[in-house]
Amino acid sequence: MPSLRQIIAAHAPLLILDAASSRIQVGVFDDIDRARWSDSEEEAGTGLFRGLESLAVDLGEIRGFAFADGPGSLLGIRTAAMALRVWDALSAGQKPGRHRPVFAYHVLELMANALGRPDLTLIADARRGEWHTWRLGHPPGRRPTAELAGALSTPEEFRHWTPLPEGVERVPYRLGHLLPRAADAELFCPTEAPDAFRSEAPSYVTWSPRIHRGPGPILP
Repeated sequence: MPSLRQIIAAHAPLLILDAASSRIQVGVFDDIDRARWSDSEEEAGTGLFRGLESLAVDLGEIRGFAFADGPGSLLGIRTAAMALRVWDALSAGQKPGRHRPVFAYHVLELMANALGRPDLTLIADARRGEWHTWRLGHPPGRRPTAELAGALSTPEEFRHWTPLPEGVERVPYRLGHLLPRAADAELFCPTEAPDAFRSEAPSYVTWSPRIHRGPGPILP
């Protein structure tokens, strides 16, 4: 996977969309040392486009896109992903064969590399009493609260339904500070179908249909 530095060198100006947290963040990198940022606490469908307007982004000039695929707000992430799909379709319609590259990055992996602490486990709520986890040098996972141990940190602007474990550190999720600190980490996964990250494949319960019958005999 390429790093931020590599994709900016190849595809600047690069547009970043991040709607994983309660703070919608939009950024444009003209080069690795020149970025403009806008953020909003409005819902994703409004906040993303408010950011584009605030930065006076000309989508026709953008040569590449990157977005947070999770974990976080599924609605926000999928709103960003849908915008990228629509822009790609419109671009290809105007200029057949023109598909600008899209890269996905994982929120916790970005934070782990930016903070640079191998002893630290990054967590985000996965619901049902479980947490998404990421630690430098380890694969991502999901764990219940009882299995979390050691130094723990979570992005400050992320919602959680399960009570935070005792002693967990809240770290501000500000891309303007985090991305430059992880500029050389290979975090960006090319994708042709932007969508939300899944830590595991969905499972389904088998259901056998039955004809409903009353509790007693049918009277004539």
